[in-house]
Amino acid sequence: MGDEKKPKPAASGVWSTVKPFVNGGTSGMLATCVIQPIDMIKVRIQLGQGSAMQVTSNMLKNEGVAAFYKGLSAGLLRQATYTTARLGSFKILTSKAIEANDGKPLPLYQKALCGLTAGAIGATVGSPADLALIRMQADATLPVAQRRHYTNAFHALSRIVSDEGVLALWKGAGPTVVRAMALNMGMLASYDQSVEFFRDSVGLGEAATVLGASSVSGFFAAACSLPFDYVKTQIQKMQPDAEGKYPYTGSVDCAVKTFKSGGPFKFYTGFPVYCVRIAPHVMMTWIFLNQIQKFQQTYGL
Repeated sequence: MGDEKKPKPAASGVWSTVKPFVNGGTSGMLATCVIQPIDMIKVRIQLGQGSAMQVTSNMLKNEGVAAFYKGLSAGLLRQATYTTARLGSFKILTSKAIEANDGKPLPLYQKALCGLTAGAIGATVGSPADLALIRMQADATLPVAQRRHYTNAFHALSRIVSDEGVLALWKGAGPTVVRAMALNMGMLASYDQSVEFFRDSVGLGEAATVLGASSVSGFFAAACSLPFDYVKTQIQKMQPDAEGKYPYTGSVDCAVKTFKSGGPFKFYTGFPVYCVRIAPHVMMTWIFLNQIQKFQQTYGL
């Protein structure tokens, strides 16, 4: 009888390894379902369609409520790849680092390094879905002749591969990875640090700790990442002119031209809406993750 129970530890070991990735992706997808309309408004603002109120009014008038959820399938696919990889990787990296640190809490710089690495891994895995999301959200802003008319994320990915080649799935991957590294350095490191502060130094309960730490995490994620997000969006949505030339040769060229034309504040176009979109998504991701972990602990999963 004892021998028949031997396979269970192996199964448990596999689940304990996979669980951080499953939990991360699930929490990110749940958060995206709530945030998608704000994300759509943010993209339209960055594409120069006016203020948040103007964009919202025009979308409702010209496209209807469904327009706010255009690209949702790509957004969910992005979370299933990007957030699964980054949160899972961060958990694994910090666990290994704590072991190497004799079980002591990690200093902030080590958490930041883990966040940078996790962000790079997640962005590399999730870049194709991110490209599909940006294109689907920007499609209605293009001239009719230039619209791609993607019906869903998988249609977008297949069209990109057939029309532009497999490597086109990673168009703009450079700024995407850099932006993700900046965002996750701010988001992941600040959350862990804030949890330790609110729980151990301030003495807050679990709910208040998660809420406070997730708020701090959302602020730093937005503050660190918006300039990179702006450049990434411009690269991914650019179209060739009549002579076949693109407006930017790469992310550095885009950054230089943007700085020359509008100064440093141009990179923060749409900052209020971006903050409103990033911070709640980060907060809800952490809150959903906390609830998923509590559920698993309750039922021994």
